[in-house]
Amino acid sequence: MVKTDHLADLKQTLRRRASARRNAIDNHAERSAVICARLAALPIFQAAAAIHCYLPIRSEVDTRFLIDAALAAGKAVAVPVVGDDHHLHHSWIDRLDAGAFVLGPLGTLQPREVRPAAPGSWDLTVAPLLAFDRAGYRLGYGKGHYDRLLTQVRGITLGVAFASQEEPCLPHEPHDVPLDIIVTEHEIIQRRAGVATALRDSLR
Repeated sequence: MVKTDHLADLKQTLRRRASARRNAIDNHAERSAVICARLAALPIFQAAAAIHCYLPIRSEVDTRFLIDAALAAGKAVAVPVVGDDHHLHHSWIDRLDAGAFVLGPLGTLQPREVRPAAPGSWDLTVAPLLAFDRAGYRLGYGKGHYDRLLTQVRGITLGVAFASQEEPCLPHEPHDVPLDIIVTEHEIIQRRAGVATALRDSLR
């Protein structure tokens, strides 16, 4: 129990620090656009017929650039929906018009009309994060939504983040699932050599 409590306290300390660091990032829109352009140029993105991507809140990387690119390329796009039960559900969307979205229970944007999408029905999952390390581990907000989702999806899992969100080593537990790739405004980080090529080929 002491070990579990210590880990929880450590994660909370890291969350506060990571959140403050992300909030202090300048040129947010420009950096977000660079990150999304890097991701959209990856062969694994171009090969994917369907993607799942979060809609940004607070100081997260603005993924609307990426969603626009996916829709323009004719890809199916799913986004997360937090239900009244506070569980994570998913919906297909076909546009980003402001009128097509409402505020969800946790302050996240979600489609006014929900068209259910099941985990496993898309090829690529783009996850939000507060911090990451080079082993692919991410630090989320503590709700566990994406921890559970990452155990259910197939295909490629990516994190998008600003370079300053990197930590040398994040605490993780046996059930934590590392991301395959993390894209920042400066580089593309693969969890293991060749993962991008192998995953791209699996989509063909």
